[in-house]
Amino acid sequence: MEQRLIVGLGNPESEYADTRHNMGFACVRELAKRLGVKVDRKRWQSLVAHSEERGVWLVLPQTYMNLSGQAVAKAVKDLHVTPHDVWVVYDELDLPLCRMRIKRGGSGAGHNGVLSLISSLGTDDFVRFRVGIGKPPRKGSTPGRHYVLGRFTKAESERIPTIVNGVADALELAMEAGIERAMDQYNRAGALGCEELA
Repeated sequence: MEQRLIVGLGNPESEYADTRHNMGFACVRELAKRLGVKVDRKRWQSLVAHSEERGVWLVLPQTYMNLSGQAVAKAVKDLHVTPHDVWVVYDELDLPLCRMRIKRGGSGAGHNGVLSLISSLGTDDFVRFRVGIGKPPRKGSTPGRHYVLGRFTKAESERIPTIVNGVADALELAMEAGIERAMDQYNRAGALGCEELA
């Protein structure tokens, strides 16, 4: 059975637990719950879980975001999978909260975790589940780094469970019916079931 690697990007320390940058961790943990596995084994500088039945490894790199690629490259090498079989779930500033885009390949668009993956894997040919977190408000705006490491506002927080569930649904659909099918269904407004925050 072919193996697949589903990677959630985030930062390991508890102080980052509920920050925007840890959206990838939250979504992959939800998927793990649904697959009945716990992401708690230590391997490849990551916390990992394996679902034998679904032929999938869930990986949460514990290296900090900008070194995520090193951890993923180890897993890829060990499991003999190709980057083509790597799906990465992460927070995306260029999409509003409650929007997701699934795509294969493309640039890192300034996301340190994705840039690290491209550089460690030597290719951009992996699937991205880009989960919108919205942009910092314009007025006297906080720089991107502070924004992504910040906590969600109350209005945003209320939507997070819906988003995390929607992303896990999309991952499950992609596992069952393929990436194209998941793209058709989820690459549009309203697909995650909550109202976008501008």
